[in-house]
Amino acid sequence: MTDLERILPLWSELKAAGVEYVLATIIAVEGSSYRRPGACMLLAQDGRRAGTVSGGCLEAEVARRAWWLTASGPAVQRYSTAEDDGERPFGSGCGGVVWLLLERASTADLLLGAFQQSFERRASLALATIVEGAQVGRRAFAPAMPEQTDGVSNNAEDALQQCAERALAINTSSDETILLDGTEARVWTDFRRARPGLWIYGAGDDAKPQVSLAKELGWYVGLSDSRAQLVTRARFPLADELHVLQLSDMPASPSTEYSPALNNLRSQDAVVVMSHSFEQDSRVLASLLAGPMPLAYIGVLGTQRRTRELLAEAARLLSIAADPITGRLPTAERWLAELHAPTGLDLGADSPETIALSVVAEIQKCFTKASALPLREVRAAALVS
Repeated sequence: MTDLERILPLWSELKAAGVEYVLATIIAVEGSSYRRPGACMLLAQDGRRAGTVSGGCLEAEVARRAWWLTASGPAVQRYSTAEDDGERPFGSGCGGVVWLLLERASTADLLLGAFQQSFERRASLALATIVEGAQVGRRAFAPAMPEQTDGVSNNAEDALQQCAERALAINTSSDETILLDGTEARVWTDFRRARPGLWIYGAGDDAKPQVSLAKELGWYVGLSDSRAQLVTRARFPLADELHVLQLSDMPASPSTEYSPALNNLRSQDAVVVMSHSFEQDSRVLASLLAGPMPLAYIGVLGTQRRTRELLAEAARLLSIAADPITGRLPTAERWLAELHAPTGLDLGADSPETIALSVVAEIQKCFTKASALPLREVRAAALVS
């Protein structure tokens, strides 16, 4: 479960009760920090809190000072987690500095509402927030929010709105200074990627740990299988969607749309094909590979030899003929190069749980475009460069 999945229910409860709160958001870090810009923590007046802004060394101090710091409006506050501060007020710390934007419901309500909408719709969101000067807390959203309230810009000609629109267009966060209403303003622009989904085609027992791990990461999870007795809420209580596949409908024709059980897929999603049924896996692959858009990840459980056979059958289902001279299927070879087959990282996995870990780890690597190298090697390479 992600911070947002903890914050939004508490926010909804406080909002319904008309109770004040403080939202703390990291807007910048210097040196070592457990959390990165964009991490949030919600503080209720009764002491409850959701989310984190550190590894545990800052939360109590932020909560202690947040209320009086925001008495007259949003405020940006510097917090150090370094041991050389002398007083060591926040525990041993990470040795870095974080800047937090602290704000109450008057400005944070619309922000949290935007978070909720983007989370539920699985859509990207960008926001540009003034973090220095007299207008701290004023922000703009992209896509623009329909609500118009004080301190919110939705004017397409507004420089603040342009910052948000630009971040959404280039999928990048930034920190910059702009000219707004005739004066310079420091703006932190936060781009938040759409919530990814994991779609598992195969409802065997080995799918259960994959569902659990994906939900822990905050992903949207769908699960499908042609065996109706396996696709049940009792077996998969955490899944967001369950579908019984009708294999006779797969692959769809024409290929401008997915088969009905695949039509909720989005470009940011991952798919793992793992039913252990040759017919089902080949039909799912045919539907995916002939679909209308590329996906972030398609993995196939099993040996590469089996995957080649699945792809040959998928080509047959799609009426793709072999080369008359070589007898090869060039399309199937190209598909194989695009797939993650076998799916997963080499972690020495030999159980459903460890296999699930290796698969989810590789998907996370693809989502973030990270190296998956040991961090000590990454840090060492950074020091050398």
